[in-house]
Amino acid sequence: MKRNIKTLFKFFLLSAVTVVFTVLLFKVFKTRQYTQNNAFVGNRINGLEPIAPRDEFELVDNEKIDWHDYEKINADALRRGPGEQGKPAYLSSSENQDYDKLYKVNGFNAALSDKIALDRAVPDIRNSGCKTKKYLKQLPSVSVIVPFHNEHWTTLLRTAISVINRSPPHLLREVILVDDFSSKEFSKKPLDDYLRANLTKVRVIHLPERSGLIRARLAGAREAKADVLIFLDSHTEANVNWLPPLLEPIAQDYKTCVCPFIDVIQYETFEYRAQDEGARGAFDWEFFYKRLPLLLEDLKHPTEPFKSPVMAGGLFAISKKFFWELEGYDEGLDIWGGEQYELSFKIWQCGGQMVDAPCSRVGHIYRKFAPFPNPGKGDFVGRNYRRVAEVWMDEYADYLYMRRPHYRNINPGDLTKQKALRERLHCKPFKWFIENVAFDLVLKYPPVEPGDFGVGEIRNLAAPELCVDSGFKERDQPIGLQECVSDTKKRGEQNFTLTWHKDIRVKGKPLCFDVSDPNDKADVVLYPCHGMKGNQYWKYDVPFSLLSFVGKAVVPSRGNPRCLDCDPGQKRLFVTTCDEKSKTQKWRFENVNLTMIADWENIGVQ
Repeated sequence: MKRNIKTLFKFFLLSAVTVVFTVLLFKVFKTRQYTQNNAFVGNRINGLEPIAPRDEFELVDNEKIDWHDYEKINADALRRGPGEQGKPAYLSSSENQDYDKLYKVNGFNAALSDKIALDRAVPDIRNSGCKTKKYLKQLPSVSVIVPFHNEHWTTLLRTAISVINRSPPHLLREVILVDDFSSKEFSKKPLDDYLRANLTKVRVIHLPERSGLIRARLAGAREAKADVLIFLDSHTEANVNWLPPLLEPIAQDYKTCVCPFIDVIQYETFEYRAQDEGARGAFDWEFFYKRLPLLLEDLKHPTEPFKSPVMAGGLFAISKKFFWELEGYDEGLDIWGGEQYELSFKIWQCGGQMVDAPCSRVGHIYRKFAPFPNPGKGDFVGRNYRRVAEVWMDEYADYLYMRRPHYRNINPGDLTKQKALRERLHCKPFKWFIENVAFDLVLKYPPVEPGDFGVGEIRNLAAPELCVDSGFKERDQPIGLQECVSDTKKRGEQNFTLTWHKDIRVKGKPLCFDVSDPNDKADVVLYPCHGMKGNQYWKYDVPFSLLSFVGKAVVPSRGNPRCLDCDPGQKRLFVTTCDEKSKTQKWRFENVNLTMIADWENIGVQ
């Protein structure tokens, strides 16, 4: 009897242990998943250590946490002073003495930068959903690489300090500044000494000769110790909680490259503002960087990463493992130009993917002009483009050469290594990229384009001696009128194209008539052409000789369209309410394609 009771007790005890073990095992498998060698995994210390890559199947913890540093966020909210909270700042009359000297060598208001705190607060302009979004508790470690050549002292330091202040310390392994043979004295020992005393996570690599942006990035990547490489430009500012949104997609798949949203730091006032709320990177067939609208599915999920065909260029995150599997950048690319296309094509065609992360935002100063002299290496950009086209674009390279015939005569150098890489990685053809990744690019930027609606001078009929003149102006600058140039060979800045994109372009340049000011009598400025209508959407009304602006910058209570008008005495251009009887609103476009204009509504439909 006693033996039976003992046996029964053992049976119940074993059953209870089995039930408890099964429950625990179920909970473990519910919160974990198997993944292949494309995951970053490893041991945790205090629950928050960065994780390292492994080459075998392992369990990955799917737990997500709130990564916001609320103490830092609350402290930033209290900051006051020039440029704080990203508000525009200005120099006083007594502070203006260094303005011109510093502007000429930087292309932005460096004197003002010196008046703004290195650790200033910037506005959190993320989508509201980003502020409650959680990310994986286990994320890989990061090396941030910042190449620079003669970057201004305070903008360079502000870049590094913003990264340190707004990154979880245990994820940020290091910031590597790559000095591309700068000549400014503070870029040498003074910079080393400052970093040693104040920013111990930041170090400088001093290149022994001018190597260019591409090779400077490669030099930094070779020195990096962390699992993920993040490349930034040297005049940027990281925003709130910028790092986890960049890292999570890579932790989930190491063959994912992630780009932040790039905000604008205005070059004159250092105001921090949004560029827009996202678009997909693309290009036209001259290799000008362009953007495609978000897909409907992307718009439904404004805080989720979305796939993008091409990166903008200098700001992105990629696993060190995948970067070197792709052999980094093509080392045959010289100085700068084409590197974003080469890496983007390579990522997609060789088994990876690229996404933009809306919840990661980084501000960037877009210079008014490039202050660097020509490196004296001929058409190095054209040579770079030829290398990219010959290796990655297959038969589609012909469309680039149709627009730039002289590229065919440029020697691209030895392509053996790049073509061998493509073969070894079994990379897909460019046709696959166009049909599956950039599938709507050919609708917006057809390889064989329709003709133009109008070409030539734009002459005012009220003052027939005056023509619209772009005056060698750069972006964001208003244009006006000048006396018409009769010699067509010397016309230059009075030669325009009303393209099938329905924008007006300075012939031979990627600059368009743009109106972003909603007020009456708003200036017409030049801005890089984007082909997305918006503030660059124009129409020519042949019967009334009106050039009407039908873009987004709507006049309150008036609406669009507005019409191009002028003050002949001041030689000023502006847009105002259309008036068919106004003589100053009447313009003669020199050469007009009446057949195309008659079919206006059916051309360029997306």
